[in-house]
Amino acid sequence: MKKHRVYAISVASVYPHYLAKAEKKGRTKAEVDEIICWLTGHSQQTLDEELAKQTSFEDFFAQAPRLNPARTLITGMICGYRVEDIEEPLMRELRYLDKLIDELAKGRPMEKILRKQPGPSD
Repeated sequence: MKKHRVYAISVASVYPHYLAKAEKKGRTKAEVDEIICWLTGHSQQTLDEELAKQTSFEDFFAQAPRLNPARTLITGMICGYRVEDIEEPLMRELRYLDKLIDELAKGRPMEKILRKQPGPSD
């Protein structure tokens, strides 16, 4: 099966678009970075390093320190698809990120954007 073109695109080339979308709605670079770090397990330092290296989306997600297990709680429509119904794993990871950035731009509170797995006392 042929790989989707977006997988070869560098995260750094799309990152300014994430920032512009968020900042246009009064959100911050720090919030965008927090979302990306929450999703992938990157620290601010390792995120900055990956951006500087022009890492592709494919490698960015494949080499993520720890994909957040709570990311499966992300649901809803993105680009005309229900994110939870996307079968191709890498495309689902990309759409999780898109969905979180959309929620940020729509003014959703960070506590809601960064899902939490239900704990034993919940």
